[in-house]
Amino acid sequence: MTGLRAYQSGKAAEDIVLRAYIAHGHRLVARRWRGPAGEIDLVLDRDGEVVFVEVKSSRSHDQAAQSLTKRQIRRLLQSAEHCLGTFPKGAMTPMRFDVALVDGQGKIAVIPNALVA
Repeated sequence: MTGLRAYQSGKAAEDIVLRAYIAHGHRLVARRWRGPAGEIDLVLDRDGEVVFVEVKSSRSHDQAAQSLTKRQIRRLLQSAEHCLGTFPKGAMTPMRFDVALVDGQGKIAVIPNALVA
């Protein structure tokens, strides 16, 4: 039952974050994009810039931020490289990595350009 609860909680956090990005003019390209290296929670576009978003949720924003491991960051970077291969400009596509933190009350804190390749 814990796995199902974690899945539902993660999906709810992604829904909240996705609505916030769309409200700020982003367009959803892919949700839970999966490549050989792993999964990217949200792939968005705004004015030709691809935004890869890793969503982390926990009781507090600090706890959510602390749950992002070096291994996950490595996988995100590798996955993004594969994902960019699907875009016409490939690796030349303007992009950034955001980390969206969701606390127990559903409040969002976004760290823009949080990961540097």
